[in-house]
This record gives sequence, C-alpha cells and structure tokens, in this order.
Amino acid sequence: MDLTLQEVLIVGNNNDQVKFSELTLDMFRILQTLEREPQQEDATYGQAAYSLSRAPSMEPTDRPLKRENPHKYLLYKPTLSQLLVFLASGFKELPPNGALLLYISADGLFPSSNSPEDRYDMGGVMTNSKREPDQSGAKQRNCHVKEMHCLYPGDLIPFVRKPLFLIVDSDNSWVFQSVPQLFGQPLVVLMSPQDVPAQYQDLHPKGGLLTLFLHSPLTAVCVLGQIAEIPYHLWETGQAFVDRFLAEASRLLTRAKGLENSYLPFLGDDFLRLLVLRFIFCCVALRLHRAFKHWPALLPRSQPPLPEADLLLQPSLERAMYTLIDHLELGSVFIEPREIL
Repeated sequence: MDLTLQEVLIVGNNNDQVKFSELTLDMFRILQTLEREPQQEDATYGQAAYSLSRAPSMEPTDRPLKRENPHKYLLYKPTLSQLLVFLASGFKELPPNGALLLYISADGLFPSSNSPEDRYDMGGVMTNSKREPDQSGAKQRNCHVKEMHCLYPGDLIPFVRKPLFLIVDSDNSWVFQSVPQLFGQPLVVLMSPQDVPAQYQDLHPKGGLLTLFLHSPLTAVCVLGQIAEIPYHLWETGQAFVDRFLAEASRLLTRAKGLENSYLPFLGDDFLRLLVLRFIFCCVALRLHRAFKHWPALLPRSQPPLPEADLLLQPSLERAMYTLIDHLELGSVFIEPREIL
C-alpha cells in the first residue's frame, strides 16, 4: 500500500449531458470527489480508514501534515492526439510510487461485428465527434476505417508500464476489462453498468450513475428511490449510515482472501481507497435493487473482479445497506431481505 495518486486525467464527451462551460456534470462531480475540503485537514489521526483526510501522516507534534491534491488535466471532447499527449505527460511526470488515474465519461462506440479479432475491433469510447477529411473520404470509398477520435482498450497498453487506475462511465465501459496487465504494474479498472432500467433512462443527461455513486453514495440512493428532497436531519443520519457501510467495507476489503494483488498498492492512497469503497457500495446497492438485480448489463464490473463471497455478498454489508434503506423508507424499491437467494 505504498502508492499515492499524483496525476489525474478527467475526460468528458457526452453529447446530451448537462455541462458547465467546458465541464460536463460527470467531470464536475469527479473533480470535486478528488479535491480535499479545507475543513477536513484538521481531522485527527486514528479515525475510520475510508475517509479522505481521516488518516493523515503525522508529525512528532501529532499535527496532521497538509496533503496536496493530485495534479489534474481536464479534457472536454479532446481529439485523440490531445488525449494521448496529456496522458503521456501525466505518465512522464509520475514520481516513484506515484499512480495515474484516468477517468472517462463518454459515449460508447460499439463493434461492427459480433466476433471481434483484436482490441481494436471491440469498440471503445468516443473522445470527440470530429470527422477528419481523409477519414471521410476513405469511408466513401467503402474502405474499412476505424474512428479516429475513439479511445480503444489497445491504446492504453503503453501506459500500463506504470500503476494505472482506470474509471470508465459509458454504455460501452465493459470493453476496457480487456486492457492487459503486461508489465507487472498494478492495474485496476472500474466500469459502469452498460445500461439502466427503463424508469431511469431520463437520468442520463443528469450524469452517469457510477459517477454519482463515486461522488455521493447517499445522493445516488436517493435518486434510485426517486427522492427529490430530504430533510437535513435525515440526510445527516443517512450519511452516518453510509459511513458505517464504508467502514465495514474497508474492514472486509483488507481481509478478503480472494482480493487480487492489483488492488493492494492503491489502497494506501486515501482518494483511491475511497473510490474503491464507494464502488463496492454501488455494487451492493444495485444488486439489492429490484430493477437492477436480474440483468448483468445493469450492474457495474471491475477488473480484476472483486471477490463476491468474501466481500460483495457479505451479510454485514447487506445489513448495513438495509439500515440505510429502512431509514429512507425505500423498502418497496429494494428487494426484501428474505428474497435474497
């Protein structure tokens, strides 16, 4: 657990998503998630390990050291050349024991055939809708030309020479589970569901579901329960229940026998640890939701997969989730505990 998050690339290209100037809503949310709040810097040592600033490095005076935020690149609808330049820059600037986070929220580009031959035939995510003149001409001549401004899984192979943490929120996110770990460096990929149930289709312009869980798990549960407003005292209590879930998930995560070694080096960084724990929260919440439970495409994935028996299906996590569900009175939205197979 010796890695620290040093470089972050945040990429956004959702054509129908709400945006602020050159930031989509997903980009804004993940940006806020990766920023420390000043009032949290004075948190004392020894509190729960899941929180951003609650396990600071200590000086002999027992005063927490101020931690710097990771360096970030914000790329809104970049061309592929722009994306690769900034990705290479972040890769180059990584110090020893530094980790690179690539976050992508973009529309998917799907394969043209059902039997892809390599990582460039499986599709990817569109970084920009720009059409190059030579590419358009080649297509008019009926030549098989792949999209210029699309990030394919194979494009990331050169960058797995250093620790890489990848988050993809897209309707073609699962294609990135094929990124190979060729150089023995830690590699973790968190992927959003590829679809959402019909009753939640209108949420797409308001941001990706996985990103919302990573930004604010309690807000995401309220959205799934169609709760538009919540009294402040219920919010505060609900946040405490979320914190209890994350604390239990942190305990299980460090003890899970089936946990792949790729996760362990990232868990020493407070940001990356928080992202993993909130991803676990997302997995458990959607597995217990009536509309998501029975369709694999509606569930998130990770590569390497998180262990189910020792982590995702643990009764203690389900009990913690049901405590929050009961608090918000969402029993009709989620399955009953006795319905769990």
